[in-house]
Amino acid sequence: MVHSFYERTTYLNRHFFCTDNGNEPVRDWLKGLSALDRKTIGEDVKLTQFRWPLGMPLVRKMEPGLWEVRSRLAGGRMSRVLFTVDGHEMVLLHGFEKKSQKTPKEDLELARKRKRRWHEEN
Repeated sequence: MVHSFYERTTYLNRHFFCTDNGNEPVRDWLKGLSALDRKTIGEDVKLTQFRWPLGMPLVRKMEPGLWEVRSRLAGGRMSRVLFTVDGHEMVLLHGFEKKSQKTPKEDLELARKRKRRWHEEN
């Protein structure tokens, strides 16, 4: 039996995590980037959204229920968008420019905190 690629992919609805005061931290972070960086990250998030599940090199599982979209930006820079998946919902939790090999603890902990909050409220 042959299975087509499309039989194993899932479309995810994208959501931006929203704080109590109505801010969307990932959207706000993206607005502060150059148009080229926004385009690159947006295309990577969209590819993840429409071809889920994906793996390396674009998407890496950080821990159960938490993944990162890995984007290569101009000048050899790297960005990460940390997200969770809840059913058919892709929730963008935290975005940052990566400056070293290891994901900073504070960035990972912030994404975990937002993930917990999302799951408690939804």
